[in-house]
Amino acid sequence: MTRATVVGAGMTEFGQHDRPLTELFADAAIPALADAGVGTDEIDALYFGNAMGGQTETDTHLAPAIGTHLGLGGVPCQRFEDACATSSTAFKQAVEAVEAGVHDTVLVGGVERCTPATGLDTAAMTEVFASATHRQYEQPTGLTFPGVFALFTKRHMHEYGTTEEQLAAVAVKNHRHGKANPYAHFGKDVTVEEVLEGPTVADPFRLLDCCPFSDGASAVVVTNPERAETVAGEPVAVAGVGHRTGTVPLAEKESLTATRPAREAATEAYDQAGVDPDAIDLAEVHDCFTGAEVLATEALGLIEDGRGGPAAAAGRTERGGEIPVNPSGGLKAKGHPIGATGTGQIAELTEQLRGAAGDRQVENATRGVAHNLGGDAATTVVTVMEAVA
Repeated sequence: MTRATVVGAGMTEFGQHDRPLTELFADAAIPALADAGVGTDEIDALYFGNAMGGQTETDTHLAPAIGTHLGLGGVPCQRFEDACATSSTAFKQAVEAVEAGVHDTVLVGGVERCTPATGLDTAAMTEVFASATHRQYEQPTGLTFPGVFALFTKRHMHEYGTTEEQLAAVAVKNHRHGKANPYAHFGKDVTVEEVLEGPTVADPFRLLDCCPFSDGASAVVVTNPERAETVAGEPVAVAGVGHRTGTVPLAEKESLTATRPAREAATEAYDQAGVDPDAIDLAEVHDCFTGAEVLATEALGLIEDGRGGPAAAAGRTERGGEIPVNPSGGLKAKGHPIGATGTGQIAELTEQLRGAAGDRQVENATRGVAHNLGGDAATTVVTVMEAVA
């Protein structure tokens, strides 16, 4: 079942940008509109994601400012915040609004600046990120997100025997994939040995196990299937969107390795699409840390529980492998500008399912899944997309 259709996609490079958020988002939104072949007068609403502008750049009430800059005055403009899942939540809302007939065509995307270009160094930005942990129970202990995902991953290592070498294989793969992505923050080869020799950030993660702080923007144009037939942009169908929320803080989770919201969101998305994980040709998953990709591939049913690490080491998740994961380079190499990450994944799947991803193209890709989590994985949005015959 086609719930809605993506007819345009645009992204900036992910990296360091010294530009206001309004201008940076326009650098993704205007190409998305051009790709769709629609004008601003054909956009019924702007669903916009930004997680941290109020903390890093004292920018609040951003949606109307963005809308004004794009020439969308007079249409509803709304900002969403859901930690790292921010623009995926905005995308879900846009799909539901189009499906329900509230709007015909919605511009949806996100923007963030997280690098020292904001004037905040790594320590200060790490503290900003940590605001998504529990205020009373976790922040006073100094827990940061490398620590959160290190706890998940160490438990996975204990339960299943996952090794640091297998985690390093995830980093090696995603850096190699990033080399083929012109939008990627880091496109370079690394070796398992280089990953293992890096400085420890939070055991078992070393520097190259961790995604970078990035600046960037992404945007897509969502419309209904009937409208999609009348515009220039090549359509890609949204077949299912699952969204689930788990518990905060960590101590309330029933399991540190199951990432229950991801499993439930994936089940919802697959059920809507009428498919099972075996029908998926590629995946863009939230690999903020190498261990997060291992957990995600298992939660999505793409790899057997406990086998995510060995699968990466054996090349099963390579582009050209059994189930390509993060052909874009993922957060690990493409980068992670918080508010732009979710629709960045949707933009990547759009290019892949159009067969327009160039050197990073997954051969014969007809169906893909995006997995974007927020905070300590308590929020997860999973989207199934399909090529239109």
